[in-house]
Amino acid sequence: MTDLMAQLTVARSPHGRASGRPARPVSRRARKARTTLLAYLFLAPSAVPLVWFVIVPMFQAAWTSLHKWNLITPKEWVGLDNYRQLLSCDLADLGSCETAAIFGHTLFYVAGTLPLTFVGGLALALALNRAFRGRTLLRGIYFLPVVTSWIAVAFVWRWLLNPSVGVVNAVLGWFGIDGPGWWADPQWSMPSIILASAWKDLGFVMVLLLAGLQTIPTEVNEAATLDGVGPWRRLFSITLPLLSPQIFFVVIISLINGFQVFDQVYAMTEGGPAGSSETVVLSIYKLTFDYNQAGMASALSMVLFLVIMAITLIQLRGERKWVSYA
Repeated sequence: MTDLMAQLTVARSPHGRASGRPARPVSRRARKARTTLLAYLFLAPSAVPLVWFVIVPMFQAAWTSLHKWNLITPKEWVGLDNYRQLLSCDLADLGSCETAAIFGHTLFYVAGTLPLTFVGGLALALALNRAFRGRTLLRGIYFLPVVTSWIAVAFVWRWLLNPSVGVVNAVLGWFGIDGPGWWADPQWSMPSIILASAWKDLGFVMVLLLAGLQTIPTEVNEAATLDGVGPWRRLFSITLPLLSPQIFFVVIISLINGFQVFDQVYAMTEGGPAGSSETVVLSIYKLTFDYNQAGMASALSMVLFLVIMAITLIQLRGERKWVSYA
């Protein structure tokens, strides 16, 4: 009995022989360090490109914003002069401040596209969540614009909204309505871009909300129907609250993408006519490559980064009040 207890308490060497010493327990700190190191090893394939192509360029842009640089000659230190020049005008008077004007155009774009894409995407998701023949085909058709090149989409919409020979104005003419100038009119240039953007992004929002709808138990709506609850009441009291995580994600992604709008503006109007559709990212592009003011462009990009970060933090702070993960 004594020999058996001794064998149970004696640790063995890596070669299977008794070492004569008890095994040293691994400390909690060592286990945590080993787990952390293993996690970093698995994250490295994604973290290295993220740091090299996103984080490092962000710091480089912040450093460049403190210089005057035309991309050719050496950088000239100017401190915060680029920021002072961007913010020196009266922000209350949009007509006298180009910086405020381009932010105003960008806000107008966001305010126009977000409701259209959300309401349209939600309507499509609700319609295609029902069981009927051809549902899968319709889902693919509505998602097709999402994977289409923006250049192709922009040229198609330039043709559709052409003031002279466009299909939209031709259809309006059948009803006796004189169509506007669309992208050729300063008052209608941004609405033209909003229409094209909403059409292209509907499928993306539809897929996200449709995935959320399919996680809602059918028994919940069936029980509400048996209790006499109408469709609108079920939508606002059951469906939308249970869909709040997907709605929250759609709103955040749509706002971030909206403030960074560039492709459709550049392809459809190039910021015109008369600068009526100039947005922040398009101005950053023009400052860099058209006017050779990379320092000013970097300062504007940092201002845009701070605006997007502030809006995102406000949304994250209010997440607990209306988003339910139950």
